[in-house]
Amino acid sequence: MGWVIDILGAALFAAGIAGGIGRLADGQVIGWLPPTLILAGGMLRGAGLLLAHVQAIRTAQADVALRRSSLIPRLLGGRLTRPLLAGENAMFAIDHMTAIEAYGARFMPARRAAMIGPLLVAAIVAGASWVAATILLATLVPFAFGMMLAGTAARRAAEQQMAALAQLSGLFVDRLRALPLIRHFDAQARVIRQVDGAAQAVATRTSAVLRIAFLSGAVMEFFAALSVALVAVYCGFALLGLLPFPMPETLNLKQALFALAMAPEFYLPMRRLAAAYHEKQLGEAAEGALQAVLPADDATPLSTPGAFDGLRVDALCIGLGAGIGPVTLNLEMADLVALTGPTGSGKTSMLAAIAGQIQPVQGRVTTAGGDVIDPDQIAWASQTPLFLPGSLADNIALARPDADRTDIARVAGLVGLTPMLHARSAGLDLIIDHAGSGLSGGERRRIGLARAILSNRPLLLCDEPTADLDADSAAAITALLVALSASHAILVATHDPHLTAAARQVVAL
Repeated sequence: MGWVIDILGAALFAAGIAGGIGRLADGQVIGWLPPTLILAGGMLRGAGLLLAHVQAIRTAQADVALRRSSLIPRLLGGRLTRPLLAGENAMFAIDHMTAIEAYGARFMPARRAAMIGPLLVAAIVAGASWVAATILLATLVPFAFGMMLAGTAARRAAEQQMAALAQLSGLFVDRLRALPLIRHFDAQARVIRQVDGAAQAVATRTSAVLRIAFLSGAVMEFFAALSVALVAVYCGFALLGLLPFPMPETLNLKQALFALAMAPEFYLPMRRLAAAYHEKQLGEAAEGALQAVLPADDATPLSTPGAFDGLRVDALCIGLGAGIGPVTLNLEMADLVALTGPTGSGKTSMLAAIAGQIQPVQGRVTTAGGDVIDPDQIAWASQTPLFLPGSLADNIALARPDADRTDIARVAGLVGLTPMLHARSAGLDLIIDHAGSGLSGGERRRIGLARAILSNRPLLLCDEPTADLDADSAAAITALLVALSASHAILVATHDPHLTAAARQVVAL
């Protein structure tokens, strides 16, 4: 390993220094061997450090790439313990992954070196002076105790800092997206106070982390200096014959110089560990934050996903706020069921739980035959559909990129987008941005519904599909959903009494 090569290089360097000075003290010519050892030791140390860094970075990057490939689909539509703000999603996908990568690339190699490196240095020093090696090992015990105390406090502070950063990021992105609404209601001062409070919390937590980092660094430097000083005092007094007790070993100048030159190497792996300790704090805090939002059993499905033969929701409860549920319903392969309740009762969250995006606290969601529902069997038409920069046709076809323009135009007509296409000369080639600027609330919902229909998936979840529509348009969408229910299982969350009346079953929250 790279750090072993580094320590062996240090030993060669120390041997060259000790040999050269020893020869000069004996009145001899230095010769070629000491300079060669010094040069070889320096080159070996450089090669060892390079090898250690390359191995660590490659391993950490491979681990994070694997984590991202699993995490990002979950953040986009997988099962979570709670809904996340857009800023929190970005924090988990980018900042937390960066912290975990730094943890693997810097801290983990330093920890492995710190566990074995000092013992290897002590063993090398023992070849020249076993007493000096014993002195080094003796200073390790109180040092380890002091670092344990500092590490416990550091972990708590890092977790609090990571939580404050996630809160600030989520708050900032959420308020930025709602900026026109904030300005409309003249709420800028209140929002500024919220962001300022979150920023102050981050500053306070960061200061706490830095204080603990400085404390652990002070502990490290104290014991490192103490060990070198004790070895220097012992070697000096032993050479001068001034020890107040009988000499425990025979020590010459070369051996004393070698032990003294190697003494700083004893704590060097732990110095590097201390330098990477901040990465440990952030990496472990990021890992803990990820575990808090990703269900522990997410990787273990109840059974293998089967063919869709209907939906069964059995006493489903989710633990958001005061708790939502229990909800029990059955949806046939060709059916229409309405989920109703007052604003804020949790209809959207219940749809998300049925879609597998929120971890329930109890209950099950399966097919009629008791199998796990394959996410590819579910189409979601949300209140706020996702938009990507591009054409209208591209955005409708997000769930089915291979769809041809004829199918896209057909579903656009089904959901009532034809007047909009005629009013805008670009038609399906209309360019829209990520925010769907220039589109009304009703047009956004129609695009989301068109996308869900185009996917041709057997289970269709619709969140307030008739909201923001006039009476005639809402009636047309209701008729469309009734027609689709002849071939699809459709679950709608709605306030619309006309849509509720058209459903076979109504489930109230």
